[in-house]
Amino acid sequence: MARLEDVVEFVSGSPQFRIKEAPDNTAPLYTYYGQPDLEGDLVGIDSSGSDGKQVRTFDKVNTLCQGDVVFSLISGKSTIVGVKHQGYLYTQNYVKLVAGNQVDSQYLVFLLNEDQSIKKQFQIGLQGSQVLKYTLKQVKELELPNLPTIDKQRLIGELYFNQLRLEALRNRAAKSETTIALEKLREASRK
Repeated sequence: MARLEDVVEFVSGSPQFRIKEAPDNTAPLYTYYGQPDLEGDLVGIDSSGSDGKQVRTFDKVNTLCQGDVVFSLISGKSTIVGVKHQGYLYTQNYVKLVAGNQVDSQYLVFLLNEDQSIKKQFQIGLQGSQVLKYTLKQVKELELPNLPTIDKQRLIGELYFNQLRLEALRNRAAKSETTIALEKLREASRK
């Protein structure tokens, strides 16, 4: 049985506490990649909820590119970085997964987020742990189910992302309808 480390290369994020902030305005400005950004990338909808925390530094830091697969060691979720988050700095709470030619990026995200055997491995790894944070070692040692052909992987991955986006759009529409209905009720109660 293949492990995740057999099909993926891992690039850890920059340790946040080691980043030296530069008071100099000529220092490059980076925006931190956070959980709202990850959630936004997963459903393909802009994450207006991001706190947009930024830092100016001359340090060499790890940044994300559009199309990168990123895994959150905090939430245990993964996604593909969208164009809006190109160049964002990612900290040690995230790991970039560079997929080789054995696994499709979107399928990899589907596998990490939805596969029952992987969820079970994570749960076992977290048992007895006070801190609900995943370790890089845990992620590397995940045992993968047998991978379908690359064409089938692409199809599954694409359908997965389309489904998440559709669900997010439906939720957004339902929220808007509720807001409108509540406003009408407020107006009616004032008359």
